[in-house]
Amino acid sequence: MSARADDHRLLHRSAAPMAGEPTGPLRGVRVVDLTQALAGPFCTMLLGDLGADVIKVEPPQGDIPRFGGPFMEEDAERAFGGYFASINRNKRGIVLNLAEEQDRTILLELVDRADVLVENYRVGVMDRFGLSYEQLHERNPRLVYAAIRGFGDPRTGASPYAEWPSYDVVAQAMSGAVSMTGTTDGQMVRIGPSIGDLYPATVAALGIVAAVHHARATGEGQFMDLALYDALVALCEAAVYRYSYAGFVTEPVGNSHPQLSPFDLYPTADGLCAIAAPTPNHWQRLCEVIGRPDLIDDDRTRTNRERVANAGFVRAVMSEWTSARTTGQVLEELGGTVPVGPVHRAPDLFADPHLQARRMFVAVEHPGSPRPGVFPAPPIHFSATPSSVHRRAPKLGEHTEEVLAELEGRDR
Repeated sequence: MSARADDHRLLHRSAAPMAGEPTGPLRGVRVVDLTQALAGPFCTMLLGDLGADVIKVEPPQGDIPRFGGPFMEEDAERAFGGYFASINRNKRGIVLNLAEEQDRTILLELVDRADVLVENYRVGVMDRFGLSYEQLHERNPRLVYAAIRGFGDPRTGASPYAEWPSYDVVAQAMSGAVSMTGTTDGQMVRIGPSIGDLYPATVAALGIVAAVHHARATGEGQFMDLALYDALVALCEAAVYRYSYAGFVTEPVGNSHPQLSPFDLYPTADGLCAIAAPTPNHWQRLCEVIGRPDLIDDDRTRTNRERVANAGFVRAVMSEWTSARTTGQVLEELGGTVPVGPVHRAPDLFADPHLQARRMFVAVEHPGSPRPGVFPAPPIHFSATPSSVHRRAPKLGEHTEEVLAELEGRDR
């Protein structure tokens, strides 16, 4: 591991710098962002990374995670912590109190010139403000109105859970994701990354882009909603088709795969590595590298089906070979021949030459700190319209005057 990866305070030195201006294929698209917490802000961050002008509207008290940590040791201002900074880049921030008529009027003026509005309030909140989809559509027929909720919106399907609040762990649990994740002895666990928020947010961003394309082609906007629960069920497609086709209920299987072998994490002399060789070609190459060509035509291991049936034997063979080598040695012998990869922790990511070559970390300035924070860069790479990070997360209300000045001179 390099010295800079050992010291989190120096990581920005090897990260890509911020861009000087917005880039990306969504330049010219304006988004009014009324979201909070994680799913909504991550969705609008993706749009901002792709070049959209995202105006984040916060209540006077700020978004839920704004003042939560972690904070940099050097940050004397604490305008926001790492959580908020991570999902609110490439946005301009304003403060509006939607309980006040004057501020609702300002929001309506923003809507008049917007392409998209995104909100993740509970069902009925925007309606009670007099800002329902129907009212906004009447003002701006080309507006794409996107709602991200735990259980969707009654406009597209009246759920018995419509009024229930939800978070990542609830979506993971109800969708089946938790039931198929865990240890070999059956203990179920929540998946580490907050996929109950992040995956729905990503799907919502795709839906918004599709709706904007339709609106620009026809002049007609529409209502689009996405339920965390629905998106996570779609993500758990394997559990659905396995049960539908064969009555098979997917249970936790540790790090292995119920339909593929070898496809697992294996111990090395200094850690763990992932190896996957379920196809005939990969299995043959693996057997040759580990010195077990006899297993190529062995009745227990000749095909993937047979290896799945004898998964314990396959794992024992693999573990014996990997345990006698360091992770680096395993990668050296298998890399480029058989699908293989190390189990990385956060410091390892910053030392990985692939992530450096792909410029997958970006240094983003942080108010109150002499050093920038480092975040994953946009993972979508375009040849002509590159996605980028050009703006840090906003302080509370930082761009209110700027945005309001852009409304001056418009018919009211």
